[in-house]
Amino acid sequence: MRDPAGLYELSTDWESVPSGLHLVAGLTGFADAGSAVTQLNDYLVSTLDHSVIATFDNDELLDYRARRPTIYFDQDHLSNYEPPELALRLAHDEIGQPFLLLTGYEPDFQWDRFTAAVLELVERFDVQTTTWVHAIPMPVPHTRGMGVTVSGTRSDLAEAMSVWKPHTQVPSNALHHVEYRLQESGREVVGFVLLVPHYLADTTYPVAALTALESVSAATGLIFPTDSVREDGRDFLTKIDNQVGNNAELAKLVTSLEKSHDSYMIDNPMRSPLTDGDGELPTADAIAAELEKFLSIRRSGDDEFRLP
Repeated sequence: MRDPAGLYELSTDWESVPSGLHLVAGLTGFADAGSAVTQLNDYLVSTLDHSVIATFDNDELLDYRARRPTIYFDQDHLSNYEPPELALRLAHDEIGQPFLLLTGYEPDFQWDRFTAAVLELVERFDVQTTTWVHAIPMPVPHTRGMGVTVSGTRSDLAEAMSVWKPHTQVPSNALHHVEYRLQESGREVVGFVLLVPHYLADTTYPVAALTALESVSAATGLIFPTDSVREDGRDFLTKIDNQVGNNAELAKLVTSLEKSHDSYMIDNPMRSPLTDGDGELPTADAIAAELEKFLSIRRSGDDEFRLP
């Protein structure tokens, strides 16, 4: 295998990246149900402060004929050529916490070399955890909270959040390979599979983006602005409910999915993420003490502080 470092180019300020950050990743191209990953990437890049740290080589990784870039025909000349981008960024969440963000297309070629390149960057920046998201269509109703399936090394998250724990073979994507190699190397990694209602898989489903943001926050402690996504989700669900109410066949489908979902959840209850190891909720005093501890650290300006 050729040198993985040949797949990407570091920016001039990569040495200023703090060590021990969280890495958040989402690549588009395969089974992006509800456009969950596309929305997540676009939202984070458009709303957060960020700078590019490393850019991957399109000519090495991208099949241009399968995913043609766009160009604008302006009456008598061409303009605004927009090549795809696969890049690693240094970003900051809503309260200024830095993290690394890997976004762009899923490589068409050289998966082993790409995986090695990502692991090389993880080592270079001494990444604390890697969290990634993708989404698949499932026979579930939009009238229930969106479920996720958790993989990786975070058994606590899998126990608290996974609504479906299958034993099955699945077609993998590039970040599955990355997760597998990170797990082999003893690095902390967690993958979230969003379970999107199959009849909404071809839409741009804001609830999927919100679930992606909340899942990343649960794994990393990063805090993202979500008000606009929540509002978009409410508006979208109102429109869907109106359509269901005016379509007897669709209403019958949703009712059937609700019954199946509710029956499954009764037989497979999840532990609340708010409970401790013994299944007990923390007391109000304990929650207040943790909050005061967090606020005091933020006030002190301790640059070394990182949420777990």
